[in-house]
Amino acid sequence: MGWGAIMPTLEFKGKQIIYAHHLTVPYRPLIPDPDKSLNVAGADDNLIIHGDNLKALKALLPRYAGRVKCIYIDPPYNTGNEGWAYNDKVNSPLMKEWLNQTVDSEDLERHDKWLCMMWPRLQLLKELLADDGVIFISIDDNEQHHLRMLMDEIFGEGHFVANVIWQKIFSPKNTAKYFSQDHDFILGYAKEITKWVPNRLQRSEQAINRYRNPDNDPRGPWSSSDLTARNYYSRGTYEVTSPSGAKFTPSVGNYFRVSSDRFTDLEKQGRIWWGPEGANMPRLKRYLSEVREGVVPQTLWLYSEVGHTQGAKQELVSLLNFERSEDVFNTVKPSSLIEQILKISSDPDAIVLDSFAGSGTTAHAVLALNEEDGGNRKFILVECEDYADSITAERVRRVINGVPESKDKALKEGLGGSFTYCTLGDPIDLEAMLTGAALPEYPALAAYLLHISAGISAGETVLERQDDDGLFYRDDQKAYYLLYQPDLDYLSSNEAMLDETRAKRIRDDIRQEGRKAVVFGAGKYIGQRDLTDMGITFCQLPYEMHRAGQ
Repeated sequence: MGWGAIMPTLEFKGKQIIYAHHLTVPYRPLIPDPDKSLNVAGADDNLIIHGDNLKALKALLPRYAGRVKCIYIDPPYNTGNEGWAYNDKVNSPLMKEWLNQTVDSEDLERHDKWLCMMWPRLQLLKELLADDGVIFISIDDNEQHHLRMLMDEIFGEGHFVANVIWQKIFSPKNTAKYFSQDHDFILGYAKEITKWVPNRLQRSEQAINRYRNPDNDPRGPWSSSDLTARNYYSRGTYEVTSPSGAKFTPSVGNYFRVSSDRFTDLEKQGRIWWGPEGANMPRLKRYLSEVREGVVPQTLWLYSEVGHTQGAKQELVSLLNFERSEDVFNTVKPSSLIEQILKISSDPDAIVLDSFAGSGTTAHAVLALNEEDGGNRKFILVECEDYADSITAERVRRVINGVPESKDKALKEGLGGSFTYCTLGDPIDLEAMLTGAALPEYPALAAYLLHISAGISAGETVLERQDDDGLFYRDDQKAYYLLYQPDLDYLSSNEAMLDETRAKRIRDDIRQEGRKAVVFGAGKYIGQRDLTDMGITFCQLPYEMHRAGQ
């Protein structure tokens, strides 16, 4: 534990090596796989990505940076039993052997390795999160304390939202060595705490039933609350007389919450409850019709409200056909738990991201909540393991299409929806383009250039070439042009060059719109001074690309 200039920081082995590792990870295009996709719906479709989640998160930045409203992840808990290995390609020969070893209970440095794994991923997740977005992370006692400090450093301790306790089992484990571990944590942080507002949860039938009307009050059902509190209130010490004549004052160390005058007003309005015989300590009546819609989320989530691990495994088994019991995930979460998170943190059009997708529970929860409230939430799942298709995507296919043998009517008929299954392509390496070995498609390169040059996320827009001059995107200040085709013959031709004629056409277009222009291309036949006078900035793609094919 070290002390920084402003706040404490967490020190761990390897931190200096991976501190900026997320910046060195190359961008890769997402490659759709039509055979594994389902009812593909276009650029704004749900996504299931098979690939390393660090590379996948970097690949998502050009289109989704600053757009994700809710992130939920369930990373390895690092209990020593998962058998995971840190496999990021860090550029440090001294660290590679240490990092690539499988982490188990005998590894005395497993916490350092876990932190090395989490650091760059959390950095990219923060970039993807919207300013009014929030991230929730499931964790247990093995790394909860480390994760809290890690999040304080990356997100800022002032952006901490809550540390939720989820009761994950419904009966104690008598085989436990010390204590039965009955709960997990769900740690929440906002991107900008002043901009994130949690949604209130719908009142349960049990909560509504607490409101009754034993005195036939015309204002309808009500519940009563204590009129006294321990906080000192200078006008809160006085005596009141009940309808039966009994006199009451707050007990020692307590005070009425309202002044004597305010109490008299409330009594005249019939808002004071003295008990059925009019002889009890007064309580304040709160009417169901007047309470704010919904209830504030609490930090204790009982299994009876959001599900438990045994129910989660039963849910998964009901959706997929496992040949062996040992193939069923042990740490799967119930979809009702993720739904609770989504109800608190997402609006009907939110983008929801899960980069440790596992069995696809998050997608299940998104589709179920959309079915419930008519929303249009979109999910993005990332799974690195080989079961990304056979388990992750297959579960989502069945939730969408229906499971005939399901006892749940909605799942029996299917929740509907679509997704595009993607893998990760070769890195977008501008230097490699010189050889033609890695020529990305136009939309992927355009989105990449827009993001790295202007920090703009393309969003749902497919950045196709719009005219002969290469226009692919415009905002209020600038228009962006790319002279490119994934073909070395084109890139070595005059069509890929910015000449005076083309520059004048661009100048005339942007002057009418009051914009400036940025042009990406292999080369130019006009000086930058003349381009500057025209309001054009030229950005050359790999040096001497024009001559590479000659």
